[in-house]
Amino acid sequence: MKAWETLSTEYLYKNPFGNSRKEQCRLPNGIIIDNFYVNEYSDWVNAIVLTERKQLVLVEQYRHGTRGFYLEIPAGKLEENESREDGILREIREETGFTSNEKPILLGEYMVNPAVQNNKISTYLITDAFKMSDQQLDDTEGIDVKLIDFEEFDDLILNRAIETQLFTASAYYMAKSFLNK
Repeated sequence: MKAWETLSTEYLYKNPFGNSRKEQCRLPNGIIIDNFYVNEYSDWVNAIVLTERKQLVLVEQYRHGTRGFYLEIPAGKLEENESREDGILREIREETGFTSNEKPILLGEYMVNPAVQNNKISTYLITDAFKMSDQQLDDTEGIDVKLIDFEEFDDLILNRAIETQLFTASAYYMAKSFLNK
């Protein structure tokens, strides 16, 4: 198997949220694709956050792409020169006001959509979390914090009783598997 050859690259736009580029590529069989689009995004982190009472700390927020409200785990992109562990602890503090004295447990690192995106997500488990402060939201964020029993969240996902996204569901099942070992 051989990689595609990039013949040309043109950036369509660049902004703080991500970049989009158009490439002309030659496949190993000689076929040329004139307009292959790649979205460049920053790597990000997310975490299953569990309190001492085994409650899952979730954030509910509006997502304009689908014009809906979603129950999700805390997440965000890394700031410059920030480690993944420091980044997830900062995101949790900012979005929820929770923290933990326990070291974050890395559950996995995965490419988001390698067909057309270049970024990776690192998923953590945070245990023994406790409320430390008020939220520290950006001007563009509106987030409600929800606490749900960890074991009950399984039924909410399976019965489609909540609106969530794939990264929350996959992180939940990774954490559940880790905790059941």
